[in-house]
Amino acid sequence: MVMAKKQPFTLVYAEEVKDHLRAIEAKYHSAIQTEIEAQLLHEPDEETRNRKPLKRPIIFGADWELRLGPDNRFRVFFQVNVETREVRVLAVGVKDRSRLYFGGEEFEE
Repeated sequence: MVMAKKQPFTLVYAEEVKDHLRAIEAKYHSAIQTEIEAQLLHEPDEETRNRKPLKRPIIFGADWELRLGPDNRFRVFFQVNVETREVRVLAVGVKDRSRLYFGGEEFEE
């Protein structure tokens, strides 16, 4: 018996993500997009070296964080809904040492 391949998850981007990406150099946009698709279309709720569940939903209600890009400087915050097979990408930020920026604004907890 051959197991049917699971349908990939659907990626849904929050409206704010456009603003977040505007603050990131355009040369990184396709790499960010490619990595989001590679990491989140299949098994987005599996923990990996660069994909971690958040201890508590802090940013935009996200409960997962994906680290990517040069020196893992980009952070993608998302929620996974296994029932509807949907991943909501809520925020894309830039990590600079201990600071996190969204749309060029520093995020304060």
